[in-house]
Amino acid sequence: MKKNFTWVVLFITICTGTPTWAQKNKPLYEAPFGVASFTLRKSWPVSIAATLDTIKMLGFTELEGGGGRMAPEEFKKLCDERGISIPGTGGGYEQLVKNPQEIADRAKALGSKYVMCAWIPHKTGSFNFENAKKAVEDFNTIGKVMKENGLTFCYHAHGYEFWPHEKGTLLDYIIQNTNPEYVSFEMDIMWIYFGGGDPVALLKKYKDRWKLMHLKDLKKGTPKDLTGLTSPENDVAIGTGELDIPAILKQAKKAGIKHYFIEDESSIYMKQIPQSINYLKSLKQ
Repeated sequence: MKKNFTWVVLFITICTGTPTWAQKNKPLYEAPFGVASFTLRKSWPVSIAATLDTIKMLGFTELEGGGGRMAPEEFKKLCDERGISIPGTGGGYEQLVKNPQEIADRAKALGSKYVMCAWIPHKTGSFNFENAKKAVEDFNTIGKVMKENGLTFCYHAHGYEFWPHEKGTLLDYIIQNTNPEYVSFEMDIMWIYFGGGDPVALLKKYKDRWKLMHLKDLKKGTPKDLTGLTSPENDVAIGTGELDIPAILKQAKKAGIKHYFIEDESSIYMKQIPQSINYLKSLKQ
C-alpha cells in the first residue's frame, strides 16, 4: 500500500507539479540567516573574534557589517574561518558624501555586494523636503560611484521619511527621484511600520527597488511617531510583536529580496534571537 501511494504521488507530481499539500509544508523563510552587526554593538569593542564566534553559535551565516577599525582583509579572514559571508556593509552619510571611493574599496575588500546608509542627517522629529532633496542628490552621486565599483548602494529607510509630501510622502519622493541605476533600498520592517508605513504595500509599490531587509518586530502597544527613534527595549522577538511577518516575507520573496538580517537592539538579544530564528523556521507557505 505504501509503495502504491509513493507511485501515485510521483505520478501526480510529474503530471501537475508539487501537490498542494506538499507546497503548504514548504518553509516560508528559505534564505540564509543573517544578522546586522549593530545587534552586537556592545560586544565588538571587547573582542571581534569572540563576537564572530557568538554569531556563528547563534546560527548565522551572513553578516551586515564591516569590522570597525580592523583592516577589512583581516576581518573577512576571521569571517571566512567561521563560514560567515558579508553581503552588505555600511557607511555614515557624511563619510559617503566625502569619500565614497574609500567605502567602496573597503566593501570590495570585505567581499560585499551592497553598501548601505542608515541615516540622513536632520533635526530629530523634523525631517523635511530640503533634507530629502539633498539626500536624493547625494545618493545619486554616491550610487554612481558604487556602481562603477560593481557595488549596489542602498538607503536604509528609517521611518522618519513618512512626512506628507504632495500626494505621497517624503519617502515616495526619495524613491521616485533617485536613479534606479544607482540607488536601491533596504527595508527595515520595524522602522517602516513605526513611522506609519505599510511594509507589504511598499514592497508591492516599489518591488524592484528593495534589495535588502532588516527583520525585527515591535512590542505591542508601542506609541509610534516620525522620529525614527524608540527605546531599544521595544524590539521584541520576531513573531511576538505587532508586525504581520508572514505577509511581509511572502511579498519580500515576490520582490526578489535574497538577504535578510535580523536586527535586535534590545538588551536581551541573546534570549530573543533564538526565539526569532525558531519562529522564522516554523513558518510555512
